[in-house]
Amino acid sequence: MVGGRRSARDTGVRREPPDAEAALEIAARFLGTRPRSRWEVERRLRRAGAEEEVIQATLERVASLGYLDDAEFARWWQEQRDRHSPRGRRMVAAELRQRGVPREVLEALADEAEDDERPSWLAEDADLPSTEDERADAALERHLRGRPVPADRAALQRLGMYLVRRGFDPETARAAIRRRGQASADEDD
Repeated sequence: MVGGRRSARDTGVRREPPDAEAALEIAARFLGTRPRSRWEVERRLRRAGAEEEVIQATLERVASLGYLDDAEFARWWQEQRDRHSPRGRRMVAAELRQRGVPREVLEALADEAEDDERPSWLAEDADLPSTEDERADAALERHLRGRPVPADRAALQRLGMYLVRRGFDPETARAAIRRRGQASADEDD
């Protein structure tokens, strides 16, 4: 019980399943906090007890209004990761799979990322990393917070494992550590 109000779960009262209008309101509120995948919205409507026909109609309506697009959601997710917590493509793809983004969308996003030029959705923000190497460099820089790369072999291994856990392949992690170490050495000279 929150704030003196009792929910239907607290009282044991069964609520009627939401109609089309109520389902649209639930979806709109759910999408109001951040973009969502189609699967997340569908799951939310199922949790609210909506019937299958109402769920499908609501999803179609919200998609037709432009508020539900898995490709846009995947791009947004990648941008948020690049901006706040850089991760490798593998980890971002795993996070998107957990949110129900279809395989075709993930493959299209990977194809965009493999192109040599900066993806169109990142063109306006030059500060964001656009390649896997830039993401690894950003993640390493964030982790080190201005400290130099350690010289100790065990510490270097831990640093490499940190990047691997963030979704970078071992070669990308090693290259990022080498680049950062070289940059630190150049600064000392």
